[in-house]
Amino acid sequence: MANALAPEVSTWPAENPQLIGSRCGACAATTWPRQPRCPRCSAAEMSDLLLPRRGTLVAWTTQGFVPKLPYAGKENADNFEPFGIGLVQLGDDVRVETRLTTADPQVLRVGMDVALTFVPLYVDDAGDEVLTCAFAPA
Repeated sequence: MANALAPEVSTWPAENPQLIGSRCGACAATTWPRQPRCPRCSAAEMSDLLLPRRGTLVAWTTQGFVPKLPYAGKENADNFEPFGIGLVQLGDDVRVETRLTTADPQVLRVGMDVALTFVPLYVDDAGDEVLTCAFAPA
């Protein structure tokens, strides 16, 4: 069995899951993840918005060390494997910082198309795989 790390941020396990963001009814700002108030104008007129599954890689880097808390992965300095982190433009309104499925500089290119997927993050105490969202080259 698999579970999402943060089930409130996406429609996973839908067949074609999407990230769930918010759009402000007062100023049209778009956020991810969902927000109860607008970070631009402070209005409480936020509504859920399903974000596109595909986007454009705007920037990327390699996470070369175990992230600090509140990172939920179970790695330590001995078993950590570097992974890609990217800034992905989804539509015209929002950029998300997210895990990438590769950190290979021969594969990743600024401006490339990427698509939402879910990847294993760790196995919990019950033996269930816990997944997190990531973007893969499309």
